[in-house]
Amino acid sequence: MRTAMANRLTPYMFMAPAVIIMAIALMYPLGYMIWGSFRDWNPSQTIGEAEFVGLKNYIFLWSDPNFHESLGVTLRFAFFVVSIEMVIGVGLALLLDRDIRGISVLRTMFILPMMIAPVVVGLMWRYMYHPTVGTFNRFLDSVGLPRVDWLGDYALMSVIIADIWQWTPFIFILALAALQSLPRSALEAARIDGATPWQQIVHIKLPLMMPVLIVTALLRLIDAFKVLEVILVMTEGGPGLSTEILALRISRTATEFRELGVAAAMSNYLLILLLLLTVAMFAFNRWQEARAARLNAEIQEES
Repeated sequence: MRTAMANRLTPYMFMAPAVIIMAIALMYPLGYMIWGSFRDWNPSQTIGEAEFVGLKNYIFLWSDPNFHESLGVTLRFAFFVVSIEMVIGVGLALLLDRDIRGISVLRTMFILPMMIAPVVVGLMWRYMYHPTVGTFNRFLDSVGLPRVDWLGDYALMSVIIADIWQWTPFIFILALAALQSLPRSALEAARIDGATPWQQIVHIKLPLMMPVLIVTALLRLIDAFKVLEVILVMTEGGPGLSTEILALRISRTATEFRELGVAAAMSNYLLILLLLLTVAMFAFNRWQEARAARLNAEIQEES
């Protein structure tokens, strides 16, 4: 019995140091942030010197119109960038999943934007949107159309386009990997049964890829809620609050307004929102995994 128990406990004992270190590295900052959100805290004080105010910071944010505006901007930004990136990334993966000359070079070119630092991306797109010398307005001049104030009248759309340009390759890489790992027997069985390429995509490829695509969408969704550098460089959250997402507002609240307790409470609201989205998407992912397993089993039986 002792030997059996030791064998069961041995893997956990090897994991224990790493688990303890990770728990300290993750839980201590999280606990510090949660504790700070209950205090009227500013950078000139230690957290112990700050006055305990309970839920005052949370109640203030609940009725703060600027917080609601930033939350709305964040939700719109995340929805559009993730939706469009998923459609384009998966579409490119389906298009380039074939053996043709130069395909490896083409795939490499697609992932180049993801390698550029976010600050550089923000600067590049800011100059491209420049009202007088920018690439887009010079093109409009060349075709006789009026210039557009891209970072004024269409600021949110402009930063969405910049994010799509940079992070669609991330979706493309994971979707292509999922596509190339599909069981070839299922695809061959579909071809033998006379399925068209479109029917193979809709009824075989996408259902089997769905678990990977859900996790990919979740990763991008979490990252979209935390975008900071590109928007800060391109618009600084303006004009007004039209592009001020929560990450930027949290940064400003802590550094410019010197309200660390309010910033911590805002971070906790964002954390709760991301946790709810993560739980919902993992639940949906488990259902999709079971569905993909059933589909794969049915195809194997038919073949």
